[in-house]
Amino acid sequence: MPIKLPENLPAFDILSREGVMVMSPERAMRQEIRPIRIGLLNLMPKKIQTENQFARLIGATPLQIDFQLIRMSEHQTKNTAAEHMEEFYRSFAEVEATGEKFDGLVITGAPVEQLPFEEVTYWDELTRIFEWTQSHVFSTFGVCWGGMAMAYHFHGVDKHMLDHKAFGCFRHRNCAPASPYLRGFSDDLLIPVSRWTEMKRDELEAAGMVTLIHSDETGPCLVEDRAHRALYIFNHLEYDSGTLKEEYDRDVAAGKPINVPRNYYPDDDPSRAPSNRWKSHAHLLYGNWINEIYQETPYDLAEIGR
Repeated sequence: MPIKLPENLPAFDILSREGVMVMSPERAMRQEIRPIRIGLLNLMPKKIQTENQFARLIGATPLQIDFQLIRMSEHQTKNTAAEHMEEFYRSFAEVEATGEKFDGLVITGAPVEQLPFEEVTYWDELTRIFEWTQSHVFSTFGVCWGGMAMAYHFHGVDKHMLDHKAFGCFRHRNCAPASPYLRGFSDDLLIPVSRWTEMKRDELEAAGMVTLIHSDETGPCLVEDRAHRALYIFNHLEYDSGTLKEEYDRDVAAGKPINVPRNYYPDDDPSRAPSNRWKSHAHLLYGNWINEIYQETPYDLAEIGR
């Protein structure tokens, strides 16, 4: 939560430049409190696992969060019980028809990254959702393929195929310590990566986006798209301790060629239990995102997008 300081106090400007949350008394007096509405557009096959991962992070702040689960209108999942989808999810068509608005929306990744974007069966509806966010969502968070798809739709920046899967926990650099989204972050950190494609930093920045976290091995991780009130993260801070293990075991059982995830198991030995070394930064990132929404979003939801 922010600290309230007079705007003419020297500490106000100093702390602001350092990325510390500060607020003037005048702004504090104007604030009113209501639940923050966050939607999750869940494109992952394992819906329940993904719900848990994001709800755990989004729900870890002192704020009251109204968490809404959204699915694509026509695409039917094969990995989650129909009863679960019927009880807990609404289709985007239903959400769109109500005209309701959201303070934040997370758009997850999807196991379609090796396809050209336009060949994804629900691409037309997804691009409609991207456009809808500009008038109905205050801040959007695109994750992995979801973030790549948003960068492609809004800026024409395409993904690039890798000659081998980027798989494991890779060292990343904090490129923007004063960013409000990186408050409390270390200078470097370990982040899980699991993808066959990448985005190029120079192409993203040429399109006007800002790199916040980057890896010399796996490229840009977190970028800010200020023009569209969006963050894109291409890696997986939301992963549970055992998620990479599940992916590795699945591919081994299916006889698919897969390397042991790097820097994940102790001594890279898959017979040993992996340790989680990214959880604290995951909570920091999503907590900072929620806080920025809380600080900036209109109190009246109807004002979003105007």
